[in-house]
Amino acid sequence: MDTSSRQRSGTGRLVTLRVGLLGAGFIGGRHAESLSAQDGVRVCAVADPRIDRAQRLAELTGARTYESWEHLLESEELDALYVCVPPYQHGAIEQAAIERKLPIFVEKPLAADLETAEQLAAEIERTGLVTAVGYHWRYLDTVDRARDLLADRPAVMALGAWLDKAPRVDWWARQQQSGGQTVEQATHLFDLARVLVGEVAGGYVLGSRSPDGPGDILHACTASLRFDTGAVGTFSNSCLLPRGFRIGLEIAAPGLALCLTEHQLVLSDADGERTIQRREDPLLAEDRVFVAAVRGESDSIRAPYAEALRTHRLVTAVAAAAANDAPLLALPAAR
Repeated sequence: MDTSSRQRSGTGRLVTLRVGLLGAGFIGGRHAESLSAQDGVRVCAVADPRIDRAQRLAELTGARTYESWEHLLESEELDALYVCVPPYQHGAIEQAAIERKLPIFVEKPLAADLETAEQLAAEIERTGLVTAVGYHWRYLDTVDRARDLLADRPAVMALGAWLDKAPRVDWWARQQQSGGQTVEQATHLFDLARVLVGEVAGGYVLGSRSPDGPGDILHACTASLRFDTGAVGTFSNSCLLPRGFRIGLEIAAPGLALCLTEHQLVLSDADGERTIQRREDPLLAEDRVFVAAVRGESDSIRAPYAEALRTHRLVTAVAAAAANDAPLLALPAAR
């Protein structure tokens, strides 16, 4: 179906955008709330193998519920699809959307592996499909402020940390299903560093497992990286803590220090130290931008699939180096 034919009626009035949502977990619920708050948008169908979760979201949006994504796509006439499934379930879903020329919003990470994402990216590029990926930290207004501050004094060092507990879902601690913490969580920090510091040229990576840790993933990982700008950075993550302890990115530049979290920016310069709270929910912002792109009203998506793939290449390379005792990070070439 050509979705553009449904964006406006013959009188020019905005036609309701019909959205399907795959995955009714925490992040799927966040998107359902965000989309339902927008004028002219309706989440009309939700699919989840746990039908009770789908039904809870349906109560919020008035959507029909399905136990499988296949049934949803076969039964619904949609203008856009949100893919909020665990990493290992990516692949066939996006391929089906591509075949239907259906714009897709894909929650990060793109997949548990790299090959799946590479194959999908090639298909998306061939079709020119509207896509967005859920790197919502890019939409923080505090990140915009940080970019402005760094414009005339580039970063010389970055320190990223994701020290947290393991989410309470079975697939997360299984390497083949989640890709591990670097791929599933810390990817936000690597992505943000690409935005604020530059592309990674190489580095060294170490990882470890604890007998007290869950599953077969690495329970700690540290990457010491060099960026193509000459800056250096260290990124560490662990999932062994009782709760979230430290999650954010710190940047040092000449005469300037920044500390970015999902909620605030702390900056220190010659005028002293001050804290700037974010003003808007970044997830709401990214959903609004995606909806506008689907309607053809603007093209301000900050992480389309091709751009998100660059981050996914980086984090899968870091994870592989750490798991295989290969300390020299060898980044895969763009295809």
